[in-house]
Formats: sequence, C-alpha cells, structure tokens
Amino acid sequence: MPTVLIVEDERAIREGLVRAIGRAGNEVLAAGTVADARAALASAVVDCVLLDIRLPDGDGLELLSEVRAAYPRMPVIMATAYGDSERAIAAMRAGAFEYLTKPFDFDALLATVARAVRASAATREPQKPTAHEEPVPALIGASARMLDVWKAIGRAAASDAPVLITGESGTGKELVARAVHEHGARKGEPFVAVNLAALPATLIESELFGHEKGSFTGANARREGRFELAGQGTIFLDEIGDLDLPLQTKLLRVLQESTFERVGSGTPIETHARVIAATSKPVDPRMPGATLREDLYYRLGVIRIEVPPLRERRSDIPLLVEGYLRRRAGGPKERRAVNEAAMKKLGAHDWPGNVRELMHVVERACVMSRAAVLDAEDFELGSATPRPSTSSEPDSLDMRAAVEALERDYVHRALRRAQGNRAEAARLLGIARPQLYAKMKQLGIEPDGD
Repeated sequence: MPTVLIVEDERAIREGLVRAIGRAGNEVLAAGTVADARAALASAVVDCVLLDIRLPDGDGLELLSEVRAAYPRMPVIMATAYGDSERAIAAMRAGAFEYLTKPFDFDALLATVARAVRASAATREPQKPTAHEEPVPALIGASARMLDVWKAIGRAAASDAPVLITGESGTGKELVARAVHEHGARKGEPFVAVNLAALPATLIESELFGHEKGSFTGANARREGRFELAGQGTIFLDEIGDLDLPLQTKLLRVLQESTFERVGSGTPIETHARVIAATSKPVDPRMPGATLREDLYYRLGVIRIEVPPLRERRSDIPLLVEGYLRRRAGGPKERRAVNEAAMKKLGAHDWPGNVRELMHVVERACVMSRAAVLDAEDFELGSATPRPSTSSEPDSLDMRAAVEALERDYVHRALRRAQGNRAEAARLLGIARPQLYAKMKQLGIEPDGD
C-alpha cells in the first residue's frame, strides 16, 4: 500500500485530507509542522508528499528543496490557499510534481495523488534542487488559466530545451519568455529579444547571424548577430510565424547542430544560446494556415506554453488594473482607484488587444481624468464587432461593396490601435504584412493616413 505524507498546519483540513486519501487506498501519515514532516520522512518510507506552502515553523518551498535533494524520486504536490504566481513558478521550477490551490477539488486531488504514487514507483533519476528564487516580471492574475502558465514557466525554467510560446497579440508572451529566462540557470546571462515581424525580410538573416565586411551593399564592417550577442544566455524570437521558409531551414540547422555562419562567411560559429520563440499565428502543422515547417515546429516546441487571451481570464482584470495603477503611482497618496461601475464595464469588454489594450485604456483614463476614483465614463472602449444597422433594410444589397466597407473599417481601426505600425496592425487583423499592404492598396488607404 502506498504511503502518503500530508503536511498541513490547519487541523480540520489535515483531518479531511487524511480521511479522503486514506479511503482511496493509501496509508496516510500527517504532520502539522516542518519539524514533524522531517521526522516522518526520517522514520518511514514515503511514496508521495502533499505539502502546504505556509507552515508555522518554516516555508514549504524550503522543505520542498530539502525533500528533492534527499529523496529525488519522491513526488511532492504543493498546496496553497494563495494564488501567488511567484511561488507557483518557484515550486514547479524546484521540481514539484504538481501545484494545487485551496479549496481542493477532491476528485482532482485524488487523481493527482494517484499519478504521483505511480510516478514514484517509475522514476529513479535524481533531480538537482534549485538555489533561490527571484520575483517574476509583471505577470498578474489568480485565475486557473494563469496558474497553468506559471506552472509551465516553472517546468520550462528547470529545463534547457527550446520553448514555443503561443497566444494572441498583446497577451504578454515576451513577459513569459523573460520569466523562463529569469527563473532558469541562465539568469545571469543576456536575454536578447528579436521581433521578427518588425524587421525587413532582407535583413533578418544578418540580424540573427551577423555578417562579414563587404558581404552586401552597406556592410562596411563585420557585425555580430543576435545569436552571438546572446552568448550563453537566451535568444527570444518573437513572431516566429513571420519567418520565411529559407530562414526557417537555417534556424532548424542552428537548433540541430548548434552552429551557424555569418552572412558572407562559410566558417561555422558555435552557439550555446537557449532559443525561446513566440507567435500569434497558427503554427501547428495540424491546423489550417500553419506558417512553420513541421520539423521546425516540433524542434521548437519541445516545451509549449499557451498564454490565454484576456477574455478567457476576466477574473484577472481587477488585479491587472490595480497592479498597473500601483506601478504607475509615485506613492500611495498618488494611487488612483477604479469604482465598481468602471470595473464592471472593463470586465464586460472582449479585449481583442488583450492585456496590452487594457493597459492602454487604463493609461488613457489616467491621463484624461483628474479624478482620484475613475468612473465608467473615464474608460473609452472600442467595439469588438461592427454595430448592426438600426434600419430595417440596408440601403444596398451589394455584398461586394458591403464586404469592402467592412474591410476598410477594420483596417482603419487596426492602424489606429497600432498607432500606425503596420506590422502590429497586421497582427491585430490576423494576416501577414504583405496581405495588409495589398489590402491597403486595394482599398485606397494611404500608408501614412489611417
């Protein structure tokens, strides 16, 4: 019979867990403190630990590191009543088997314990515990979707494999990439970000791999590329879905062989940089319109992290707004607040531009209003979908003209939202830059006139 150790300081919760896990066919040991847990581990063979993070005589994360060092094959399930992103990432990075939040869903809890017990019997390889944790950048939220992201960041940080981050524009994919870097072994090394969508296609190869003097017109000196600048650190390739096929082939070679050549040179240069890529486009080869080679997709996506759109985690909106206002204020006396009516308005919006759009809307409200407490009227929200006509019959039934008018309206709105940045506007519209340029020409939209 498997033995499960429950480390929980609240007596009622501890006794409930003992009953539930015991009825599921396990022998159960219980401890209310770090000291009691250490004694139980020293006196019995334990197959799985269910460990609370906050304990009266110590930190559950510190005990987790002790357990992982002393009993490397033992799965540890972390539990907490607090939706704390930093602790979730730290726990998963330090090798926790799973991270659960209270109140428990007992069916899910028992299923997790069963998986952990099976893993305990199958796993024998020790894992090195991590040393210390640092605060994660501004990834804010307490929703279940964000908890999944934090756990994925922790797992990715404990590895050195390539990472592919997917999600709509404005969801915070670069923040996720930076969090993986900052919580990993390469933390003290460079983090080099490259926005591939913002670079002309003719310059991307030179930007990534560098060039030799005289290799093309304007190459007046040898130049190191981003892979060289990243050194032993991390290179973040944003909007990898915009990379054309010849360069995808070259990037695949870099991932496979850890070497590249500067433009104009045939001498291989070794790279030790970790690659993290992100995209807002469909890249899974099983999906229609996928933009990545299948072999590159699987090579990049050893670890995949999906960042949810804001409309799928609306409960995080108050936390995001409060966090932004707190960072924006010079001190507690300068901090603004948002009333209930305004928060309800923000929570009802679909946020096609996601967190980036929310931050712009809050910033505009702070600039335009002097009120200490912002009201619903202070927040100007765009319409996610075109408004239907109020008349009973349209003036014209010309479908082509109607579609053209709708397209023109969407292009104008995307350009306004992107402040004239056509690469960003194309991402908002879900099309490639060349498609946007062709559409602007077709609709008679001037490049600088939105």
